[in-house]
Amino acid sequence: MSTPEPEQSYIADILRTPDERFANLPGYPFAPHYVEVDGLRIHYVDEGAPNGEVVLLLHGEPSWSYLYRKMIPPLLAAGYRAIAPDLVGFGRSDKPTRREDYTYQRYVDWMTGFLLALDLHEVTLFAQDWGGLIGLRLLAEQGNRFACAVAANTFLPTGDRPPSEAFLSWQRFATQTPRFHAGSIVRGGCVTTLAPEVIAAYDAPFPDDRYLAGARQFPLLVPTTPDDPASEPNRRAWQVLRQWDKPFLCAFSDSDPITHGADLVLRRAIPGAEGQPHTTITGAGHFLQEDKGEELAQVVIGFMRR
Repeated sequence: MSTPEPEQSYIADILRTPDERFANLPGYPFAPHYVEVDGLRIHYVDEGAPNGEVVLLLHGEPSWSYLYRKMIPPLLAAGYRAIAPDLVGFGRSDKPTRREDYTYQRYVDWMTGFLLALDLHEVTLFAQDWGGLIGLRLLAEQGNRFACAVAANTFLPTGDRPPSEAFLSWQRFATQTPRFHAGSIVRGGCVTTLAPEVIAAYDAPFPDDRYLAGARQFPLLVPTTPDDPASEPNRRAWQVLRQWDKPFLCAFSDSDPITHGADLVLRRAIPGAEGQPHTTITGAGHFLQEDKGEELAQVVIGFMRR
């Protein structure tokens, strides 16, 4: 497929969350790694043997690589290399301060640049929430770098169907609420009870509202009308995905009203999904990595070993 032209990027005002905000977070002992893409510093976790098969773990809104702390140790024990970047505007990655600096195309460009900078090949993609909105585009546009993919509570919208009222309410909340607490939002998307220190870890990247431009803008970037700037690139991506014959697995949870049923669409549309051991993770909400991370990691390991 033809790859959309990268957006010209000049971003004047950038914040960088102080390192002390990330000290001694529970269950997150991973050393930071950084790469510069388009003038922005992107942070990523990189654990395991350098020559191990790569599992690329893409988070969504409003989380960061902390979401994968339960999945990374089992992946390492199985001999894989786990790479979990923080999207621009999240985690330890740079945070442009203007909401208009965040666009869907820029996120695809930034993560494409990340793939190229690390020169990753034969990658297993694991993508949840916005990680899928970006990751499925990467599959379509950089397919030669991927060996297989796991989609979890995600989709690739084109805006050709009207959004639910629940999603529109979420858009209004994210952009208008005077107090945006990432930790509370993650807690609300889980079935299990989160400890106060875990909730605080999800808030750690955002010392104050100046750091939240990306998190507030993300919901508005989801295509909800047919003429959205991302609609046509996503339609072109679907054309490629409908011919994708590499292994493709759906591992959705049983308690996520946001993406319920999207797995059936993916399974019917993508040839590589045929005959795969698609899984429903029970007792998990939207953030199934938080609710059932260890179990989810074993699903990924079993899929890769097939």
